[in-house]
Amino acid sequence: DRSYGGAGDMTFNTSLASLHTYLGEVEDTHGRLAFLEGSAVLNLPLFYLEGVVLFPEATLPLRVIQPNFIAAVERALAQVDVPYTIGVVRVYRDPDNPRIKFATIGTTAEIRQYRRLEDGSLNVVTRGQQRFRLRRRWIDVEGAPCGEVQIIQEDQPLRTPRDAFGKLTPLSNLRSHSLSCTQPLNASRAKLHQSRDEDNVSESNSEESFESALTPTERSIHHSAVNSCYGCDIMDESTSSDDEKFLYEPDLQFGRSFLKDSESVGSLHSNHQKHIENADLGSTSGRQSCQGEETDRHRRKINFDQFRRVPRAYWPHWVYRMYDSYCLAERAADMWKKIVGAPSMDGLVRKPDLLSFYIASKIPVSESTRQELLEIDGISYRLRREIELLESVNLIRCKICKTEIARRSDMLVMSSEGPLGAYVNPHGIVHEIMTLYRANGLALRGLPQTECSWFPGYAWTITNCVACEIFMGWLFTATNKKLKPRSFWGIKSSQVADDM
Repeated sequence: DRSYGGAGDMTFNTSLASLHTYLGEVEDTHGRLAFLEGSAVLNLPLFYLEGVVLFPEATLPLRVIQPNFIAAVERALAQVDVPYTIGVVRVYRDPDNPRIKFATIGTTAEIRQYRRLEDGSLNVVTRGQQRFRLRRRWIDVEGAPCGEVQIIQEDQPLRTPRDAFGKLTPLSNLRSHSLSCTQPLNASRAKLHQSRDEDNVSESNSEESFESALTPTERSIHHSAVNSCYGCDIMDESTSSDDEKFLYEPDLQFGRSFLKDSESVGSLHSNHQKHIENADLGSTSGRQSCQGEETDRHRRKINFDQFRRVPRAYWPHWVYRMYDSYCLAERAADMWKKIVGAPSMDGLVRKPDLLSFYIASKIPVSESTRQELLEIDGISYRLRREIELLESVNLIRCKICKTEIARRSDMLVMSSEGPLGAYVNPHGIVHEIMTLYRANGLALRGLPQTECSWFPGYAWTITNCVACEIFMGWLFTATNKKLKPRSFWGIKSSQVADDM
């Protein structure tokens, strides 16, 4: 995997690309809209764009030329209830049906900057705000496309199992059916957590009400899961992040295998019953076994201060950690740092909701895959899908002929916003491009041009796929000898195959 920028001696100022200086001078709107209430239904002027997926917190530049979209911007600037706000929806075409289709999930965009040009067109810079469901759409009397949208109520990031699955019960409140050989261990644990248990008497008393809600079979499985987790349960909040990383990976791998085995719960219950039967064979052998286990545990030198309590949840803790928003955010950020390198997302690790949208808006995958990410409800589910993509995405292929264009390791960060971003050309067409320091199977068409370059100091040349001759993007070459990298590629995400 490559480090930031693909080269240690990069001299290009990556913040220039995110400013969209090619749009010229633009004025701030000097008004910021408070976030709309979840589930609110309202009417907004619509922008429907082909090849573009807008996410909350992402920047979308627009060169508004068409009269109907100019009317939509004018309406957004004048409306009182939701000022400076438009709705952005992706449109697409099926290979077998040339008619345009509208996505059902879009994003509100706040107009942050704009400029009216002499020919009546507008240069606009917007910022994604909130997801919405498109309920219906129409054209108003002025020709502006409009839509009735419902703001999506986003969930809150949860840490499991305390926040998502109820309170935790102290280790001292163990069930009477526990094996005799675990009693010394239980006593030591109870002693370690005595002060905590005194502050949580009500939690201990609530264990009975929790188990009373379970069926006999569920209660038995719950006991088995609790007893199986004594040595690997939830860590204390004071545990270092390095320890959490060390324990989390095996938990996750074990969790995957657990979920794939449909008989795991039954086998867990069966093994627990066999364990009890074996323990009843003889008190002498039982005591010897207990002593042996205690000696073995001491040899391991496990620091029980790292472990807090047994969860009152139905499944073992590692199952819930697979959906813990904060654990997933940390893992996704670590993967992003190793694969992409920049910009740093350390400040977003504690905000899993924003992190999930950030990765979705910048991950260099196909347009349809990014629409899929936009439509996922739930922070943990979105992060899990993004982790899966970061693990699996390797090859970048042409959408038409599947020719290999580049690999994940060829990614190059040329903007402070990440390796993928939206840019608009003088004709008003918005392109989302991923930047690469190296590409294969591409042919140049025409001469280099410097006019309206998205990257100051670089000239652009159109490039096509060699095999199918479809338009793929541009080659950018430095016009200043001091600029590094000397050249790089910008590939449209809409021209990239879904299978990467």
